[in-house]
Amino acid sequence: MRAKRHAKFDAKFDVQNFLDSAGVARKVVAYTPGQIVFTQGDPCDHVLYVQNGNVKLSVQSKGGREAVVAMLRAGEFFGEGCLAGQPVRMGTATATSPSSILLVDKQRMVRLLHAKHALSDRFIAHMLARNIRIEEDLIDQLFNSSEKRLARTLLLLARYGKHDKPVRAVPPISQATLAEMVGTTRSRVNFFMKKFQRLGFIDYKNGLKVNNSLLTVVLHD
Repeated sequence: MRAKRHAKFDAKFDVQNFLDSAGVARKVVAYTPGQIVFTQGDPCDHVLYVQNGNVKLSVQSKGGREAVVAMLRAGEFFGEGCLAGQPVRMGTATATSPSSILLVDKQRMVRLLHAKHALSDRFIAHMLARNIRIEEDLIDQLFNSSEKRLARTLLLLARYGKHDKPVRAVPPISQATLAEMVGTTRSRVNFFMKKFQRLGFIDYKNGLKVNNSLLTVVLHD
């Protein structure tokens, strides 16, 4: 019985409300589209939480080549490497839409995670989901074609499987960014996007929308 009550409580746990009530939400920064939240190599001393908006995480090689590793929405943490002793940021975070980001000092975040089990549970779930996503991305890069990788990326951006709606809107994203996420050229992305549109898998009316039927591209051998 205790386990059931605990699970029910966790399911209703509101991270934002807790951070507000805990007196943490004092350093909230507003960002405009294209504005840098932090840069690769910056000191790693805060955990960040997306209150609203969208954030792109990217990594740049010494040769200047950029790869997009994640697109975040409201309700997601990032910059958690500081909790594991990471001294500097391993990548760059950029707002892709008007965004409000909450910064939580790493020492305070550690205390909150120890004091509030519901927050700790939610944070662990976030980390596990992130780890699973990284493993899936690696497998995707190793074994799938660029067309399949693009289809999977669009479905992930549309939060496939997390909503009942067959068609979901995707946050504003350029074909250049999609190419960086997929690991291909912009011209290839443009070619496949036109193909997906022709087949009815995506729609550009009032912003990019993805139909769940796009999953057939991912599953096709």
